[in-house]
Amino acid sequence: MIFILIGISRDALHKHRLTGAARKCNYKKRKYELGRQAAKTKICSQGEEKRVRSIRVRGGHQKFRALRLDTGNFSWASEKVTRKCRILNVVYNATSNDLVRTNTLVKGSIVQIDATPYKQWYETHYGVVVGKKKSAKKDGEAEQVVKKSASLLAKLASRSKGRVLDAAIESQIGEGRFFARITSRPGQVGKCDGYILEAKELEFYQRRLQKKKSAK
Repeated sequence: MIFILIGISRDALHKHRLTGAARKCNYKKRKYELGRQAAKTKICSQGEEKRVRSIRVRGGHQKFRALRLDTGNFSWASEKVTRKCRILNVVYNATSNDLVRTNTLVKGSIVQIDATPYKQWYETHYGVVVGKKKSAKKDGEAEQVVKKSASLLAKLASRSKGRVLDAAIESQIGEGRFFARITSRPGQVGKCDGYILEAKELEFYQRRLQKKKSAK
């Protein structure tokens, strides 16, 4: 039995020209044309630790293959704040539905992240409670009043001038989940970072998700 080992190559010699003519291979494989197996980074299951492997590449440099990840740094652009938060699941990927089904983390994927760190920051920064559902008070139950100094009240008042919180963002805070887009490459840098979707971009992906649900 003969086994033929075929390496992954990123060369263009095997491709036909625009005219349809086959190219003549005038040189063999080169080191700079090699390819590697895809990382296929997944979200950590419960009790599983994150897994990142380092790879030595050309020039003695290092690449970091993330095999399992559960957290990432996501920025809230309109508020100019970034927090490390938990990645919950993958909800949309323009490339393939298989990447959504298998919860594979790649650049450009739309994921849901935990909104708690941002909610805590917002309430501390502006001194207002957001995303809380109104409920009937029980008899003998009183709200806790936290004493604040005059200087702190003045600081919160100055911050709150012109403060506008989008209704779509506030509803997501209430649900405890934000839609976010991954901008890093987990299979290359070993991290899963991105930004929270807002305004027109959020509306676009919400429409896509709604269309996907209605198609089922």
